[in-house]
Amino acid sequence: MRSDSPGGKVPKAVIIDGYVDEPACLGVSPYISPYVRYAAGVCAERGFKTGYYTIDQLRKNPAVFSELQASDYVIVISGVTVPGKYFAGTPATATEIMQIAESLTVPETFFGGPLNLGYSGGGGHYAEKQCFSSYDHILKGEIGAALDNALSGRQPEGKLNYEKIDRFSAAGSFIIKLHPKFPHVICEMETARGCSRSVTGGCSFCTESVYGEPVFRSPKGIFAETRALHESGAEHIRVGRQPDILAYGAKIGEEFPTPKPDVIERLFSGIRSNAPGLHTLHIDNVNPGTIAAHEEEAKEALRAIVKWHTAGDVAAFGLESADPAVISANNLKASAEEVMRAIEIVNEVGAVRRDGVPELLPGINFVTGLSGETKETYRLNLEFLHEVARRGLLVRRVNIRQVMPFEGTKAYDNNTLGMHDREFKAFKDDVRRNFDLPMLKRVFPAGTPLKEIIIEESGKTSFGRQMGSYPILVGIPQEIKEGTVTDAAVTDWGFRSVTAMTIPVKINELSIHALKYLPGVGKKRAASIIAKRPFKNIEEFRKIVGETPIDDIIQF
Repeated sequence: MRSDSPGGKVPKAVIIDGYVDEPACLGVSPYISPYVRYAAGVCAERGFKTGYYTIDQLRKNPAVFSELQASDYVIVISGVTVPGKYFAGTPATATEIMQIAESLTVPETFFGGPLNLGYSGGGGHYAEKQCFSSYDHILKGEIGAALDNALSGRQPEGKLNYEKIDRFSAAGSFIIKLHPKFPHVICEMETARGCSRSVTGGCSFCTESVYGEPVFRSPKGIFAETRALHESGAEHIRVGRQPDILAYGAKIGEEFPTPKPDVIERLFSGIRSNAPGLHTLHIDNVNPGTIAAHEEEAKEALRAIVKWHTAGDVAAFGLESADPAVISANNLKASAEEVMRAIEIVNEVGAVRRDGVPELLPGINFVTGLSGETKETYRLNLEFLHEVARRGLLVRRVNIRQVMPFEGTKAYDNNTLGMHDREFKAFKDDVRRNFDLPMLKRVFPAGTPLKEIIIEESGKTSFGRQMGSYPILVGIPQEIKEGTVTDAAVTDWGFRSVTAMTIPVKINELSIHALKYLPGVGKKRAASIIAKRPFKNIEEFRKIVGETPIDDIIQF
């Protein structure tokens, strides 16, 4: 292992972020995973000059490879165990990961991340083990500790050690400033690893159970990292690297541990006090079984989160299936009735609006292709969603995916992949048309203000999102420069997105393309508006379109 570079220069390390997406960790741009920061911390502790590139940057600019070749160490982190669709980044493929190492002859190379568990091109396909023999070192176990050992000449394996993670995470916080989207980067923060349901074997398809029972990170370590991130310019944090935030600090050894609201309150208030300038503080996974088993404690814990977070938050629920046969065959976390009750409780606590949007809403995850699935499964899934709508409950989003079986999980040998493809496609289409669209209209009614939208794609219609958990994709029928931060108000809806206008809405300046998306306008009235402009006041405008939900933000 090198101690320095030729000529006595400071060693140079470059981290390549191939992105990660696990059941309890998201690190696809604009998210940056904790693993990247841990690796950066290891390098910083050794005094290395450390660079950082995303896999998207490598794709767009192959010249970066010359910098990699001139480095002493290249560390690649990547892997997807939960298939998804991404707007602002595309995870590295197994082929790309291998090509990086094969193209480099000078630096010492390291690879780590969930890709070590296997690779699949997407849901509905088996994840197969890959051979990354072109790398000098394969980092096994906890990435930070494994890298630290490898750089010390020991075996590149690491056990979970939160004292080390606390050090590495704070020391590596600087790396976020090198992200191409900085400061519009969401720092995924780790509070625990492992799942409480591992005591019963966990869900058949889930890779989180490989970590065993939960190990919780100390508040002191979390707050130290929070301070370091804040000092490095972090504006957005998601407490997402955990399978169930309500289980944080709870008793180990129980499938559904009783939430400790006081512990949750200290955690979120502490994050807030150590990063007072945060624009976003959100969560991710919540086990609906925990809520159903401990309603009152769960309500208090959720209220504590709502007290300290920022609005527009999402508690992701793993329903997976509403079919009792599938739930039983795959040891899923909760019955359909229990998930429905959990949805009701989150609505009770979080459906109140702040700044126009709900504080905290549930998100629902379906996984298809599981053992025990039949055509009846899809009918029951639809009936569940119809019941959600009938009860007047709000849901932020419905995620539907086909299982990606990993070797070592029960789903690898027991699944129904390919047996109900027609039903899967029909179910997905039905949900998008008959549930998602009406639900978006209820969650984001016309006129809803959406603050701090970051434009990610510029054009005749520009697209952007807010920072946070599962932010809604916003199409703005105006050409806005990429990277612009703007406020907008909702005017229309798609199946998975909304149309909005920048605030204030300047009627006398909008193009005919933009005008047609205003409530009550359309193509014909847009032409009439163009012909009769300029308007002096709202009364003149109302003579053509009448009252609209956005009258109070129209400017003349």
